[in-house]
Amino acid sequence: MAASRSPLSRLFTVLLAGLLAGLALAVAALPGNLLLGFAARSAIGTYAALPDALRTPATPQRSYLYANDGKTLITTFYDVNRTDVPLADIAPVMRQAIVAAEDRRFYSHGGADLRGLARALVSNVKGGGTEQGGSTLTMQYVRNVLKTDPTRTAEERAAATDPTIPRKIQEIRYAGALEQSLGKDEILNRYLNIAYFGSNAYGIAAASQRYFGKPPAQLTLAESALLAGLVQSPDAYSPIDGNKDDALARRSYVLDSMAETGAITAGQAAQAKAEPLTLHPTAQPNGCTAVAQGHDDWGYFCDYLRRWWVAQPAFGATVPEREQALRSGGYTVVTSLDPQIQATAQQQATKVYGYDNKRALPIAAVQPGTGQVLAMAVNRHYSLADNPGGQANYPNTVNPLISGGASVDGYQAGSTFKLFTMLAALESGRTLSTGFDAPAKLPTRYAAEGPGSCDGTWCPANANPDWMDGYRMMWDGFGRSVNTYFVWLAEQVGQDKVVEMAQRLGITFRADADAAFAKDDAANWGSFTLGVAATTPLDLANAYATVAAEGTYCTPVPVVSVTAANGDKVPVGQPACKRVLDADVARAATDAARCPVGQQSPYGQCNGGTATGVNDILDGRPVAGKTGSSEQNSTETFVGFTPQVAVAGIAANPDDPTDSVGSAVQAKVIDAVARVIATAVKGQPEKAFVAPSRELAGEPRRPVERVPVPDRRPTREDDPRSLLQRWLDRRG
Repeated sequence: MAASRSPLSRLFTVLLAGLLAGLALAVAALPGNLLLGFAARSAIGTYAALPDALRTPATPQRSYLYANDGKTLITTFYDVNRTDVPLADIAPVMRQAIVAAEDRRFYSHGGADLRGLARALVSNVKGGGTEQGGSTLTMQYVRNVLKTDPTRTAEERAAATDPTIPRKIQEIRYAGALEQSLGKDEILNRYLNIAYFGSNAYGIAAASQRYFGKPPAQLTLAESALLAGLVQSPDAYSPIDGNKDDALARRSYVLDSMAETGAITAGQAAQAKAEPLTLHPTAQPNGCTAVAQGHDDWGYFCDYLRRWWVAQPAFGATVPEREQALRSGGYTVVTSLDPQIQATAQQQATKVYGYDNKRALPIAAVQPGTGQVLAMAVNRHYSLADNPGGQANYPNTVNPLISGGASVDGYQAGSTFKLFTMLAALESGRTLSTGFDAPAKLPTRYAAEGPGSCDGTWCPANANPDWMDGYRMMWDGFGRSVNTYFVWLAEQVGQDKVVEMAQRLGITFRADADAAFAKDDAANWGSFTLGVAATTPLDLANAYATVAAEGTYCTPVPVVSVTAANGDKVPVGQPACKRVLDADVARAATDAARCPVGQQSPYGQCNGGTATGVNDILDGRPVAGKTGSSEQNSTETFVGFTPQVAVAGIAANPDDPTDSVGSAVQAKVIDAVARVIATAVKGQPEKAFVAPSRELAGEPRRPVERVPVPDRRPTREDDPRSLLQRWLDRRG
């Protein structure tokens, strides 16, 4: 198929032909070695004087995201579908095919093949057939680099292909300088990694995957010849997007050329020509909405990683620079996502609620001691597809329902926040045996009106008085989730200390009302211990992971390692950990947290729990945790942990906080989280929790003086409205 030529192109070829015609006649008679030396000298340039892009190519490459096994591909990011590979990873027949197709004298010229150039120019001036190139592989490489160099302006990149004599001469000079400094194999390798093969595939690695679904080391002779034939006119010859007959004709041309150069025999060429065109088109995923087929649940983790990435200065000074680095930097990212834990979490989330249910069960799993995020699941498709019937966030959404952020503040987690009150109390010097005769209702110092008040004060109540009321210590107060015990304990410690403890363990107040209360009125946030602040499964799992790690807080991180395109490790993603609790305080809290899940404290003080079935699911393996039910059962939460993993799940309606999920789902949430823990610890050695010191345990069941409930009414110093009501007002 003849290519049409513009008047400017024809004028250029006429002028350059006249300039080089005489040179070609003289050169034709020169011996090969003398010609090589002449070409090198005619380059009139040095390697040091070359543009940086030619000496150190900055060509864009796609970045790969893998699961924590380093093998399971999650997705890739790219503007240009391209990945560099060493020459040793490219089949020898592919190297031979590209030389035969594009530059037969590649191994004998010095960068510019003056004979071939002059012959092509004369042929093009005469016309009447396919326009010939004359550019060597080295010259083509120069042109490809300069027209894609991201450090150049758009005008400079466009000028790299201008049909002008000065530009062509500069290209020859650059090619000669490269040939004087780089080996032929290095130039060939660079060329194969930048050439465009059509169908959005740049470089041989991308082309091999795009057309045949295999790495370039496995290319056959017929496949190599077909790919080499595409370079001359990638869009026209592409058998996926263009004309298969033209692609096969070009394949035959390349095979004949290989036979003529001696790379293969005529018989091998004939046999390869007879092979049918067998393609295995493989589309390279691009971004979080294009994760591996059947795993769109991985998109939530992918999105969390992307948001983490753009916050890392190592990838650029600004967010746009960091985003560009992800799309073009050629990074290999081994994430912390565990495919098995993720699969179980997704299975359990969708078992509780289907994809088309307006209610959701977001689940997060975190590794104590590293902060590595192991799983993020929810009964939603990570997709930009439209939702039927005007449904806001189901079954499709890309909102961060598990980690929070953007428009997602989180969900109330109920009594799971009692952990922070217990930690603050233990840190203040109180012991696990701190006792209080917990009443069914507890008048507090916070003014309130309405059904939840007792003579003008906020008066929290126990959900199950027959089972919860009475003399309690931290063990059974936590195990039975006694509201009045923990509200009393928070008042003794100071609400501001409880709020600070939650923040210390990573609880982020994303809702404006919560952030305002924490900043301006934490000392009067009486209901905080009952979990009225919004949080997320990820924050909650990581807070409990801090206790599992005996007081070491680690910033959540979604990666194990990041490797740059040149093979260097990028210093990001290492665990960022610090001690935020005394180890004995964390051990004491863990000791009490054995009670809710049906296990026993070494001090023998557990006497009932709200999630006792967890012990059976974990086959008696050491585990701890806490349930949480928000007011009117708007949400149901469970957090469980072992020394190796912490998992949290919150059943809620992300679009409507007034839609109560109901108490009946609590057992399902507990079961779901426990089974994720079971998967996470399967095959790992059983690790026991370390018992707290006798000093922090205190004297269990020692008779103590009953602390009377303060008979106190609001004073004029108190706000005339309930502080709880103020919090509700702020949340709107």
